[in-house]
Parts: sequence; C-alpha cells; structure tokens
Amino acid sequence: MVNNDQIRRAAEAIRQGGIVAFPTETVYCLGADLYNKSAVAKVFEAKKRPKFDPLIVHISDREQLDPLVESIPQKAKTLIERFWPGGLTVVLPKKDTYHDIVTAGMIGVSVRLPSNETARELIRNAKTPIVVAAANTFGNVSPTTAQHVREDLGDAVEIILDDGPCTIGIETTIVSFLEEEPMKLRPGAIPLDEIEKAIGPVRRSVPPGYASFFPGMSDHHYTRRNIMMFIDQVEQLPQNMHIGLLSFKPMEDITPFTAVEVLSPGGDLNEAARNLFSALRRLDAADIDLIVAQRVPEVGIGIAINDRLTRACH
Repeated sequence: MVNNDQIRRAAEAIRQGGIVAFPTETVYCLGADLYNKSAVAKVFEAKKRPKFDPLIVHISDREQLDPLVESIPQKAKTLIERFWPGGLTVVLPKKDTYHDIVTAGMIGVSVRLPSNETARELIRNAKTPIVVAAANTFGNVSPTTAQHVREDLGDAVEIILDDGPCTIGIETTIVSFLEEEPMKLRPGAIPLDEIEKAIGPVRRSVPPGYASFFPGMSDHHYTRRNIMMFIDQVEQLPQNMHIGLLSFKPMEDITPFTAVEVLSPGGDLNEAARNLFSALRRLDAADIDLIVAQRVPEVGIGIAINDRLTRACH
C-alpha cells in the first residue's frame, strides 16, 4: 500500500511538470498540475487521447473549487454538500485562470473531490488541483488496479501509486449545471435517483452531439480485442465459436462457454460494479472469439453498469 514518502515523491513529480498515476475510489487516474500546460499535454500524449476530449479536475477540499469556476448554482451546492467527497463530478462555468486544453475550449469545467485518501493527500502535497483522466490508453477499459495501469501505459508514466483495487470500480456520475436545468451526462457511482432525491428532477436525455464535449462520454470507450454482444438466452448463441460469458450472477448451464466471469455470486450490484472492468479485461485476454454479456437489473448503480456494457458492445 501507499506510504507518505511515496505520496510526497509523487507530489514533487507533479510540481516539476510530470504525470502520476494514482487511485481513487472509482478508477485509477493519470494526473498533472492543472496550471502547467505542458504537463496537461503529457496526459493526452500518454493516453493517446484526442485533444477534443476534455479532462476532469480533482481537488482535495471544497475551498479549491471557487478559484476554478465563475458560479455555483444552488442545486450544485446541494449535491456538493451531499456527495462530496465521493463519486460525483459537476460541470460548472469555468474561469479563465487555466489553459483551454483542460476543457477542450468549452465554457464549462468538470470538477470532482474524491473520497480516496491517497488521492486527496497527493493533491494536498502537490499544492495544486490536479487535472486527470482514467489511467489507460484512450478508449480502453478503465483501470481499477495498479496492474491495469502498468499493462496499458507501461513506461509512459514513471510513478504509479498502488493503493489496491478501487472500492467502487466504476467512474463518477457527471451532472452538468451549464444550462438552467441540471442535466445528467453520465450515469456512474452515484445513482441518479439519489441525486434527484437531493435536488429534484434532472434532465436525463442528452441532446445529440452534446455529450461529445464532456469527459468520458465517447461511444467508443471500453473497446476490446474481442467482439462483444448482449445475450438473453443460451439458445441465441452463435455456433462454432469460442465464447466467453460475462454474467451478473451464476448460471446453471455454462457448458457452451469457454470462459466465464461472474460479476457477483450473490447478486449484489455494488460488487458487480467493483468487478466489472477487471472481468472484462480477463475475458478479453482469454482465447475466445466472442464475449456475450447479461444486462444487470436497471436500478441504482446497475444503470451505470449497463451503460458501460452497452458502450463495450458498441
């Protein structure tokens, strides 16, 4: 696990313009000094991420938010008080105190305060907000262990803070406050029904093309070596293929499958979320031709799981 000396060395690397991979409760992230343009560019280069896909800013405490944004609507304040630190990202009107490369020229900035203490200590020691993206190659399955980061990025990142597996294992929920009506951009760690209990109705439909201007919204995220599709019944399986199964709970008949990954033996959606990306990676590494997946119940964090599975099948 991570010790204070490792955090201090990682923070110094960020202050010197380097990039560091570190854990959050959702996924492992690749971070750089928000105010160092060349350092931010290294995040894009390491990930092979297109410059039109903006990044998320991580802060260590609520006081770091005000210098980043022009205004904070009351409903955004309510969500911040309720869900920070935690798995919520809010999009707010940005100030012009940092380079447009962070936001891909958009008027809004995406901000989050993680609950993982290693992440927050890193930001505190770096003495600057950290601009981040998932610590993987662009479009790949998000990393939830340090080993995933090593497999994806190799020598592109010098320092990886290994804090064990992520406790949530699925990315943040993103809510935009750039319009008068709050808008859900991405389902994630915080279920939307909990958000609506706090602030009332949230727009759930995103205008065509709108999502492409915000982090982690591409339909081509979660790409894999193997083809992937949804399956409802074993009878629907293609013939004469080596097939891997990604199931929510154990199935009685697994004979048609070459490899099987069960997200939660007890049918727990939070456990399924923690296991999702690791299971996808293992299936993709298996000697199979096709991955078939079962949808999970469309409630709570299950909505976010199905969203990731849908994009993996894109």
